[in-house]
Amino acid sequence: MSLRNTPSILVVEDDPDTAVLLCESLADHFGRDCTKHIETMQQAQRIDLDHYDLALCDLNLRDGSGLDLLPQWLQQREDLPVVMVTSEAGMDTAMKAIRLGAYDYVVKIGDYLFTIPLIVEKNMEVWRTKQENLRLQEELKHTLEQVRIKNQQLEEAVRKLEDLASTDPLTGLANRRTIQNALEQSFAESLRYGADLTALMIDLDGFKQLNDSLGHQMGDKLLQTAARVLQANCRRSDIAGRYGGDEFVVLMPHTGPQTCQQVARRIQHEFATTTRAMELGGKMCTMSMGLSSVSVARPANADQLIAQADAALYSAKKTGKARIVTHQLDTAAEAPNPMI
Repeated sequence: MSLRNTPSILVVEDDPDTAVLLCESLADHFGRDCTKHIETMQQAQRIDLDHYDLALCDLNLRDGSGLDLLPQWLQQREDLPVVMVTSEAGMDTAMKAIRLGAYDYVVKIGDYLFTIPLIVEKNMEVWRTKQENLRLQEELKHTLEQVRIKNQQLEEAVRKLEDLASTDPLTGLANRRTIQNALEQSFAESLRYGADLTALMIDLDGFKQLNDSLGHQMGDKLLQTAARVLQANCRRSDIAGRYGGDEFVVLMPHTGPQTCQQVARRIQHEFATTTRAMELGGKMCTMSMGLSSVSVARPANADQLIAQADAALYSAKKTGKARIVTHQLDTAAEAPNPMI
């Protein structure tokens, strides 16, 4: 509630003479009709406090105590400025009134009537300051919430951009750039900590013919099926990506060739089982795989590890497809894996 040019002041005073003097002092300073006088606590409990800018309340009323009335008022209107005006000069009573929520405590002694208008002015200014602080706090709270929302939106936008920059849009796997970065990091960690690292290269057998004969939609479906099978069989530490066309790569940190071969067989089997249920015009789509491990092939760098896996993949394709070949130091060795 904003203060008016001429304030409206509620005076609760059970002594008629004192009430007249209080109202006259306030009228001389603020103008006529600035006060409303009531005498009892019962009247004060029924009054609409929203019509008043400040209340002057006697401590001892005929039917109750101003200290009892004060909490009731503040429950009805918590921002009401209340000044207690009383003959009791005890510090304990004054402190109790302030703790209950009174803005000020005035003792009826000496020339207090002349200071009452200034006390009213001071406490209305305190009220204004409090309201302005509350407004600024709400404004700040709103601004901080808007900043939080904008930051959240920005983080989401950045995350989406990062996903777009690092993910193959068709399969949802890591793209070639992301795979290359992960390869270099994993290879460096392998050298630093002496842990094994295996790269598995995968190519879809007969994909080009199926793509040409059945259309690109079926080709896309096959690529997406391969991606789902890879994701289902990769651990959290593994990184699966689309290397290009119908070629995929899986990086397996802390993994040797035997474990990688087991995973590769499982991937081959699940992909073959899934694609058999697809309408491929009586044809099959299988996987050829080549793998290279740091512990076995001893590559000089990360690129050589991929090149070795690619050479093993080429050997698998050349020797009958649907095979798994492991790159050795000097030769590529086929894992004991029957034709799917």
